[in-house]
Amino acid sequence: MTSTDGRQKWLTVAEELAAALRVDAAERDRRGAEPVAEVEALRRSGLLGIGDWATQQAVTRVVGAADANVGHLLGYHYLQVWRSGLFDNPDHRPGDNGSGADLFWAGVSNPLDAALELRPVDGGFEVSGRKTFATGASVADRLVVSATHTDTGDKVTFTLDAKADGITYRGDWDNIGQRLTASGGVVFDRVHVPSDQVLGTHDETSPRLSLAALGFQLVLAQLYVAMAEGALAEASRYTRTTTRPWFLSGVDAATADPYVLATYGELVAEVRAAGLLADHASDRLDLASRRGADLTHDERAETAAAISSAKVVSTKVANQTTSRVFELCGARATAAGYAFDRFWRNARTLTLHDPVSYKARELGAYYLTGEHAPFTGYS
Repeated sequence: MTSTDGRQKWLTVAEELAAALRVDAAERDRRGAEPVAEVEALRRSGLLGIGDWATQQAVTRVVGAADANVGHLLGYHYLQVWRSGLFDNPDHRPGDNGSGADLFWAGVSNPLDAALELRPVDGGFEVSGRKTFATGASVADRLVVSATHTDTGDKVTFTLDAKADGITYRGDWDNIGQRLTASGGVVFDRVHVPSDQVLGTHDETSPRLSLAALGFQLVLAQLYVAMAEGALAEASRYTRTTTRPWFLSGVDAATADPYVLATYGELVAEVRAAGLLADHASDRLDLASRRGADLTHDERAETAAAISSAKVVSTKVANQTTSRVFELCGARATAAGYAFDRFWRNARTLTLHDPVSYKARELGAYYLTGEHAPFTGYS
């Protein structure tokens, strides 16, 4: 656990980094380059080494509000380190045994991609195959990878040096949003995996190991809230300094227009509510993770419901807020130089990660009948 003073220290660091990111966020979004400089900024800040769960969540939101790309990279970094610990393998875990608190971790485990194959060889294994999406992998120091064992069919998770021989990054991420997340494909061509880098085999019936999928959903919900917070913050600065009142409003400043005030009030209330839901879901997942092997199916189901609640609400809030801020700023705010559209593009892209309607269905089934969400790569 981190003390209150320790948490505040890291929040201050995060806010300083966020302020720096905000200065040229629009220009960096236009360039859409590999986020090498952004990861280096995270490394220099010390944020990569935070070990306290609640502080990680808060820091991800602060950074993500300033630049959703960097928040995405940071949130996934924390996720990979955390999910590796679910295997309870003390001999090999990110951050242990001199791995280094300044290393940036990414993952290669998209559930719906064609599976990577892990073949036993002398001294360990070889992994081969391709993944279409691997956020942050091309700029990472270390990877957490999942592949199918060719002999047993089991899903095995292991770590790798991100620059190991046989790994090729395709650099083919060209989507409309999250352009700086290096979310392109990766190819493994007989990459050697030492036996001591295997974290463990995934037990499809284990509530504890199934928490990894919920962790991804929580990070997404936190990022959706961050995107909405960031859009509101940028819009409010513009409204205070640039937006002109409508000539029929009868007021001298846009900040006195009752319709502008009411719309901001609605959006602020919704974003704050989504943030509280995400934080509640985070607390639930932290408690579930701490239960270790004693975690029950009922406790896991309750955790999944909390995270689905946050995901459903934050998805709507992110897409609505990042669109409606234009109504508050006016036509001139659509100028390319402001790049306010990046908030909507980022939200619209990332909220399509997996269908939110299935989260709503799972939540409704749990509420009405007590049906547990299935253990999948997304629930």
